[in-house]
Amino acid sequence: MIDNREKSDKKIPNKSCIVTFKSVAYAMQFEKLMKSNNIEFKLIPVPRSISSSCGMCGKFNMEMKDIILDLCDKNKISYDTVHDFSEN
Repeated sequence: MIDNREKSDKKIPNKSCIVTFKSVAYAMQFEKLMKSNNIEFKLIPVPRSISSSCGMCGKFNMEMKDIILDLCDKNKISYDTVHDFSEN
């Protein structure tokens, strides 16, 4: 039997990227851009292992890294650093 129920809590895969921002304003612009392009992401607090001047970062599937960074560049959303991030 096939289960056709939708999952309400979509999880980002374990192989993710984290992008940090220079300010909360850029994190909010990033959020708006991702939503307007229907890209799965999460805004999360910056992990302790990663330092940033802003307390929020974007987490997304590693396979989307080039597309997302290109969108950020084209839309003048300034980001600080990009990290490969794997959860155990």
